[in-house]
Amino acid sequence: MARTKPVRHFPGSLPGSSPGSSPGSSPGSSRRPSLRDRLRRAALPLLLLVASPADAGPDEILLPVPTVTVYPGDTIKDSMLRMQAYPSSYRARQAVIDAPLAIAGRTARRMLLPGEPVPVNAVDDPRLVSRGALTQMIFEENGLVITAVGAPLQNGGLGETIRVRNADTNRIVLGTVLADGRIKIGAQ
Repeated sequence: MARTKPVRHFPGSLPGSSPGSSPGSSPGSSRRPSLRDRLRRAALPLLLLVASPADAGPDEILLPVPTVTVYPGDTIKDSMLRMQAYPSSYRARQAVIDAPLAIAGRTARRMLLPGEPVPVNAVDDPRLVSRGALTQMIFEENGLVITAVGAPLQNGGLGETIRVRNADTNRIVLGTVLADGRIKIGAQ
């Protein structure tokens, strides 16, 4: 009986395999994955754990979210916000604000929860004038300055034109809210 040499099969040269296929890719194959393949599979979950939410990938969007509960009437500060990554397929129930600068310095109209995106209609510009609170009205023209007390008929922020009732005459006039909380009447 003649001794024959054992036949060695190299990757890609197994009987019935095409040159581009890798060994172990057929469904009936029982080939164990290489050490490199096992390390790759083990490293992926570790990378996902280590990656911070601020490192948004191309398939993620960053949205500003509160870090603390913000109550209605509270002014939102930069320190109360952080950026959180969401999948690009994320669809909020309402339109949400996507820039922290659009939130900082504004007041909350309703309670904002930590970690939740901020809806567009949940924040408002800060009020300088409150409806019904007596406010100083000022009229200036050609060096003439007239001041009076008035009751705003609506809330107002900086630069907004609002209706004001003159407390002395009960006449309703239009005025612009100034930075100091006074209302400028007349030519702007």
